Amino acid sequence: MTFVQCEVCGRYISGKSYRVIIERAKMIVCGGCSRLGSDYWEVPPSIKRIVKKDVRSPQKIPIKKRQSATTQTLELVEDFNLCIRQARKKLELSHEDLGRKIGEKISVLRKIESGKMIPDNKLVNKLEHALKTKLLVPFIEPKLPQVNLSPPREATLGEIVLLKGKKGEVNKEREPS
Repeated sequence: MTFVQCEVCGRYISGKSYRVIIERAKMIVCGGCSRLGSDYWEVPPSIKRIVKKDVRSPQKIPIKKRQSATTQTLELVEDFNLCIRQARKKLELSHEDLGRKIGEKISVLRKIESGKMIPDNKLVNKLEHALKTKLLVPFIEPKLPQVNLSPPREATLGEIVLLKGKKGEVNKEREPS
């Protein structure tokens, strides 16, 4: 059994696939995305053979989980917004200049500098490179004071006698005379 991916949403098409034209592009899509298209097109016989050879089952598609060690061991400095503002002013860059330099919107840079937005790792790397400053520092786990908890001990016989004696006294007081 072969699975085909929808070229619009990326899901695997388990039922019927549709061949539609969306903005002058011929695509193979699922039923949900077929309403986005306008016309229907036929696959020429020479392309049908190529399409069948290139289709892989979902089990054979390798899934790469890439997490670099730097993202796990580095964290953003606490006052990142002030560091960015100071570094930008030190280099005499305006928001517009910095935005053009790293390819980001001015509004995003202003939100980051005001502390309303926390940049992702990709943007942090761009800012570090452009501003020539360090924004990621090694993560230091806070040391908690050790509390020596002694294991719970059981009540001694003397404590049990005292407790039973007190209960008896309380019961005697409550009994009507």
